[in-house]
Amino acid sequence: MKMKSKINVGIGFVTGRKSFKSVVKTYIDNWNESGILDTKNFALHLFVAYDLKYSSTKFSDYRVSDEEILDTVDSAHYLGNNAIENEAKHLIEKNVITRVEANLIFGEGYAMKRNIVLYFALKNKMDYLIFLDDDEYPIATININKSIVWKGQEVISTHINNIAHADMTHGHHCGYISPIPHMNFNISLTEEDFKLYIESISNDIINWESVREKMDNGGVTFADLDVIGSKKVEYVKEINGMKFISGANLGFNLKNIDKIFPFYNPPGARGEDTFLSTSIGECEIRKVPCYTFHDGFGVYEHLLLGVLPNALKIVNPDQGVVTTRFLKASIGWIRYKPLLLYIADRKNFDERIAKINEDLKDVIPKICAYFKNDEFKTIFTEFDYYCKNVEKHYKDFEKTKATWIKIVRSVKNNDNISSEK
Repeated sequence: MKMKSKINVGIGFVTGRKSFKSVVKTYIDNWNESGILDTKNFALHLFVAYDLKYSSTKFSDYRVSDEEILDTVDSAHYLGNNAIENEAKHLIEKNVITRVEANLIFGEGYAMKRNIVLYFALKNKMDYLIFLDDDEYPIATININKSIVWKGQEVISTHINNIAHADMTHGHHCGYISPIPHMNFNISLTEEDFKLYIESISNDIINWESVREKMDNGGVTFADLDVIGSKKVEYVKEINGMKFISGANLGFNLKNIDKIFPFYNPPGARGEDTFLSTSIGECEIRKVPCYTFHDGFGVYEHLLLGVLPNALKIVNPDQGVVTTRFLKASIGWIRYKPLLLYIADRKNFDERIAKINEDLKDVIPKICAYFKNDEFKTIFTEFDYYCKNVEKHYKDFEKTKATWIKIVRSVKNNDNISSEK
């Protein structure tokens, strides 16, 4: 009698933190204890695209040696610069893509790292791929009568239970998911001033009311009790030409290979999940009932050891690390804002860019004064540069998608097999 083959599930990480192995162990322990699925029917495979420069790490910070993890996963793929370059050269030699095209998929940048994981998962014949982040943990924080309650989340199992019925699955996020700190408005910086700033630099999906709620909660997003413990799924709807997803707690059905699109961000920017959101209008995306806790400031790693705090710290802008993170996020947002507008509303592009410029001229001096940091003025020059280069970045985005089609076609034809280092 023919034995039923296992379903192959890739677990993808783009990482640069020394805490990576602790995060992996938490998710694998969570998988082993879930009891939701017959785990014998599934084979887990790790795909780790690592960055040694991000926090001065070394390869041993990523290579898993824990026997329990190695006993659970069927394979582990470590995607450093050498492995990536070897694969790019192989595709070029096979005339699948050119060097210029290879740089779009296999080059430097956060979006490229995600594409690398996605490509190697396809090449190694995964059925599904679940992206997880190294600063997100499988646990939810709930606010009940002003008290903190914690509940473990079956992240991997929940995605697997739903991905067969969709092109993508997208979970929920709680914790410090926003870089926007708690604000105490005054006559020098009013709520309307700050609202104008956030709406000027961010994407159209960000809703001011949700931002205001996070600030009122001290910068924390709490899990929704109606989602916790529920088996109810929703379908992500299109808004302004986007089906908005985030880059982690995100599942891909790799069996639907023609509905897999690449990540992209302009050089030096973020927004790789936002630009993917503009490409997946025809995809069926399930919003699934599982949370991950985003440790955005890296101060809750003890959650990985089972230490659950009774309260969460308020994110005040008077802490240097908070202001720095908000500044970096603001720059990352403004760098991709022109391209997003160009894609979503090209007809009114010039008018909207002019309006943003005027609004920023009015509000940025107030932001600099509030945060006591004149580096926020660099947003002017960043915005100007990315506006001037928006057509080039749009062409690169389109070339990235066209290159991805070539690569996917080669995977389907099974003509790009090479040895992995």
